[in-house]
Amino acid sequence: MEFGPVQLLVVGFEDGKFSGEILAELQRLSEHDVIRLVDLLFVTKSEDGELAAAETSDLSPEEAAEFGALAGALLGLGAAGEEGAEEGAALGAAAMEDGQAYSEEDVWYLADAIPAGSSAGIALIEHRWAIPLREAIQRAGGEALADSWVHPSDLVAAGAEAAGRR
Repeated sequence: MEFGPVQLLVVGFEDGKFSGEILAELQRLSEHDVIRLVDLLFVTKSEDGELAAAETSDLSPEEAAEFGALAGALLGLGAAGEEGAEEGAALGAAAMEDGQAYSEEDVWYLADAIPAGSSAGIALIEHRWAIPLREAIQRAGGEALADSWVHPSDLVAAGAEAAGRR
């Protein structure tokens, strides 16, 4: 199985309300194979500190294990070369065998980070649209030297910095 680039997206909601509009859009994009939701963890903390959490994924258990093996192998390769890649793949597959990327520890960590009466979501989103582009670049003998998301606020900041240098 081939995976596209994966983005980690964290979104907070001050009023603690979540209408489901975002999940509907994620599902629409998934149905069109634009993205695949590797994992989504949503945590709500009531005013009295009561927690509620929900998690979902588009991956089958087999795909989740394969994703875990790939992520673990890459982490292991970076940490300890080829031997680390093999060990990391086994550990990553085992960690994802239940189909969930986030542990109960992650739920508590997120819950500690958000104030009472608010909610937050953490999504791992695979960008399926990028797979054919990546393959075309490879076939042409190219390789990505850098990639980054550019947000409108980044462009505003760059413009302000450029104006200050004049």
